[in-house]
Amino acid sequence: MRFTMAKEDLIEVKFRLFDGTDIGPNKYNPSTTIGSLKEFIVNQWPQDRENPPKTIHDVKLINAGKILENIRTLVESRVLVAELPGGIITMHVVVQPPLSDKNNGI
Repeated sequence: MRFTMAKEDLIEVKFRLFDGTDIGPNKYNPSTTIGSLKEFIVNQWPQDRENPPKTIHDVKLINAGKILENIRTLVESRVLVAELPGGIITMHVVVQPPLSDKNNGI
């Protein structure tokens, strides 16, 4: 059983949106940060979808029931690598824009 990853091993990830469509899959270096993945999602968001995220802070990535932190890498986040060769990891995307200041006056 192998617990460490060689530098050349890439992790294949796709991002599942709320409507069941996907962005990806794409291959990423294990040292890629979650914040970088979120930037990719913001830039690749389908134009025909309502309420697109404006920044990485509007996006939450969930893998194996955990909300992933922006500053952590894929490896630090303990992203589960698929057991089958060529397996793809699916991360769920939640868009949650920050509340505007107008709503805070209530």
